[in-house]
Amino acid sequence: MANRSSNTAAVPEAKSALDRFKMEVAGELGVPLTDGYNGNLTSKQNGSVGGYMVKKMIEAQERQMSGTTGMGAASGMSSGTGMGSTGTGTQL
Repeated sequence: MANRSSNTAAVPEAKSALDRFKMEVAGELGVPLTDGYNGNLTSKQNGSVGGYMVKKMIEAQERQMSGTTGMGAASGMSSGTGMGSTGTGTQL
């Protein structure tokens, strides 16, 4: 059985869109995420970004599956991934 990192993109073409999404979410949460090294951030800060990304992706998928666009100011992320900003201001 080959060792495989769980930190690889299932769709490599989506990496840049996911990176932009991560930076957008970090900005919404007030987490000072940078493009380079982020070892100065706490586990709580990093976890809040990842957790909120997952929450927003699930909400976007549920909207897509139900055929609705949602009530947020933006119904899709600028990269066209369908992961929209809800504008709820909820923080984890």
